[in-house]
Amino acid sequence: MIINRRQLLGLGCGALSSIYTASRATTRANQVNHADQDSLDRGVQRIVLISDLNSSYGSTSYIKQVYNGLNILTSLKPDLVICAGDMIAGQSLGLSAIQLQNMWSAFDKKILYKVLSNNTAFSPCIGNHDASSSKGVNGYVYELDRQQAKSFWQNRQNSLGLKFVDGANFPFRYSIKQGKTFVVLLDASSASISESDWTWAEEQLSSTSARQAKLRLLIGHLPPYGIAKGRDRGGEVLNQPSRLINLLSRNNVHLYISGHHHAWYPGEVGTTHLLSLGAMGSGPRELLGNNGTSSQTITVLDLPSQENELIETTFDLNKLNVIKTDSLPSSIQSSSGAKLKRREGRINLSIKTENQV
Repeated sequence: MIINRRQLLGLGCGALSSIYTASRATTRANQVNHADQDSLDRGVQRIVLISDLNSSYGSTSYIKQVYNGLNILTSLKPDLVICAGDMIAGQSLGLSAIQLQNMWSAFDKKILYKVLSNNTAFSPCIGNHDASSSKGVNGYVYELDRQQAKSFWQNRQNSLGLKFVDGANFPFRYSIKQGKTFVVLLDASSASISESDWTWAEEQLSSTSARQAKLRLLIGHLPPYGIAKGRDRGGEVLNQPSRLINLLSRNNVHLYISGHHHAWYPGEVGTTHLLSLGAMGSGPRELLGNNGTSSQTITVLDLPSQENELIETTFDLNKLNVIKTDSLPSSIQSSSGAKLKRREGRINLSIKTENQV
């Protein structure tokens, strides 16, 4: 990692320590099985999915697995990185505005800067530890978190490489069209999605721009159903899961991507495809019905040039190799009554789009 003199003079001991950690992580991440990376068909578009980078409340540092993932990500040269939330460690009423600003500054310098300097677009989805949408009698419980998140991201909105379709309420909800992919990012930073957000998401996904896209994605931090131990309960999943599933089905959305449960699981309910991302950072969890803690992960989506499908590949940030889906339970039974079947790493995109009719 090269640092110029001006950058060095502006760094404190903590930042220097973080750079040393990141440098060690770079060396180790470079040892990832190159056959795993080289075997991926990059095709016409590559998207890398990350989630849950944060450590303990108020932390301005990131663990080594985050840097491993960041360096694997860089080597894969994606067109777009989507983060499904929890980039910082907020959601504590004891945190001051200065502490929140320091956390966002640390994310900016240690994570976002490296992604953007690689000429890769970055699309953030707000998580509960970034700016929870939980409400009390006087409005948002974490109003300060939301103010700080809004300020941070709106100041960078035009430098993220995103092609907005609707960015009026960025970063809490927005839509983008990147290449052949239409993405809607929803404020699912708590269990309750507002009525206005439901209506807006329907409008975006039923739009001409969405229907003409080869790939349609919906991103929200919380999943519709529990998949991880300790998270299969109210408040940790969406309050209206069937409404989400109907929205996805009605608008031929290929994949709903979530974080929060800190466990990787590509699942499906009926014909609806879901993807729970593993954490990059602290606190990986066990899948329901499965012994052994999940690993930290990142997931790659590739649109091959000659095939009408989406290919998913997930990297283990501890072992630094590709994880096979057959290492996961064949199904997961959530307490809500929904049963998720494990998907393999390919999604057929043969659903007709408007320009194919």
